[in-house]
Amino acid sequence: MIFDVVRIRSDYPALAEGFLHFDGAGGTQPAAPVIEAIAHAMRTAVSNRGTVHEPARRSGEIVAAARAAVADLVGGDPAGVVFGPSATALTYLVSRTLSQNWAPGDEVVVSRLDHDANVRPWVQTGATVRWADVDLATGELPVEQYRELIGPRTRLVAVTAASNATGTVPAVRQIADLAHAAGAQVYVDGVHATAHRPTDVAALGADFYVTSAYKWSGPHYAAVIADPATWEPLHPRKLIPSPAGAPDRFEFGTLSFELLAGITAAVDFLAGLGGAEGDRRSRVLAGMAAAEKHELGLLDRLLAGLTANDRVTICPAGAERCPTVSFRLAGEAPADTARRLGEQGICVSHGDYYAVEYFEAAGLRATGGAVRASIYHYNTADEVDRLLQAL
Repeated sequence: MIFDVVRIRSDYPALAEGFLHFDGAGGTQPAAPVIEAIAHAMRTAVSNRGTVHEPARRSGEIVAAARAAVADLVGGDPAGVVFGPSATALTYLVSRTLSQNWAPGDEVVVSRLDHDANVRPWVQTGATVRWADVDLATGELPVEQYRELIGPRTRLVAVTAASNATGTVPAVRQIADLAHAAGAQVYVDGVHATAHRPTDVAALGADFYVTSAYKWSGPHYAAVIADPATWEPLHPRKLIPSPAGAPDRFEFGTLSFELLAGITAAVDFLAGLGGAEGDRRSRVLAGMAAAEKHELGLLDRLLAGLTANDRVTICPAGAERCPTVSFRLAGEAPADTARRLGEQGICVSHGDYYAVEYFEAAGLRATGGAVRASIYHYNTADEVDRLLQAL
């Protein structure tokens, strides 16, 4: 399947400014159809949801279309898609709701590989916390430790589908199988992974899967996906007149209809990356597979160049990884490296990127963390070479 990066880049208006965007892990640029869909929704008469007039019906249609789109993106059920302002906010919503039914001595298992948004909401429930450690030499999250960490009091295991710091892709399904065998649920942070590879929540064994649209060419809005039967017994604190049914009872206040229109457009855009035919779910899988192949080719090029530079130290990420690399340049603080690259129009991140536990464990947080270069499907081989030359 042909991946036409030149054509695809033409659909990102922001790229015309000429910056080199290796900052996709912190947020990608929006695709033109997303911008147009948001603008159209704001130019069109749309009221709060209802059935008595057309503008009210339109908003309901926008919400339904966005639920269906996200379900096609991750392999879920539209009736199990809950929207919210961010992955962090949604994870807090789920943690607070689930923990209402937990008892003293109940346990959660979190990992030192995760973004803090999939750590602190669980730590702050008051449950007993058990930590899964990263193998700092390899960058892996060893599965075997979970056999000791998960027990009869485990209520939830939180794990990332891909590290936003190093790109490490843990063996989520194996971890989930161990959790389910003990009767625990699994909350998967898919914020970084969804942008870079085909996603199937059932194959991952995720009871809950959270993702943010601005990491995959969409607007700043998020969704958490679960089987409708998983949502059914859960009842968050809410306003008396707000909807009582799921998924609506988990969505506080009026949804952002214009951003939901953008989410649908973003999924449709991803479905067109590979030029495949068929239903949208099939096209999404093909498009994301084509994007992944392109990105991993660029990752190989980047890693080869970084490895050849004897002043660069790369944070290990294991055998399977997303196209994200954290590194340090000898004799220079990460913030200074990022600033000097920024002066050349090269956008990278620096610090701990909220992967607090990883950088604490690696002993790097106190000295500035690292520099992160994250590849997205609109990047090119020429851009990788320019980054390497600048370094």
